[in-house]
Amino acid sequence: MTEARQKRIQSFAFVISIVAAVCFSWGFVKNFAKPGQSYKIELDEKINPNNAPAASLVRLPGIGISRAEAIAAYRKEFKQKSKNGLAFQNCDDLQKIKGIGPKTVQNISHWLKFE
Repeated sequence: MTEARQKRIQSFAFVISIVAAVCFSWGFVKNFAKPGQSYKIELDEKINPNNAPAASLVRLPGIGISRAEAIAAYRKEFKQKSKNGLAFQNCDDLQKIKGIGPKTVQNISHWLKFE
């Protein structure tokens, strides 16, 4: 095979691979990144912030690692100060945690239980 023919075949193979990658990427974006579409987060059961570990609290939308740890720390401090009672009686009590406001409480309220 001549060197010119080999270069032509390599160039053709390169172009085909680029086209395939672009088509794959376009298909991925088209199927998974629809504008305005929201994704549901489904939990098997409701979470009780009075006893859930931080790893469980992180599963809630809008609650990251630092907020989950802040909830656990507040709960621990509350239990040390008052020997009885729960730190969180309802969803609104979560607003005592820095960074959790009414909108976050509204977004997570249906995933919480208080016992």
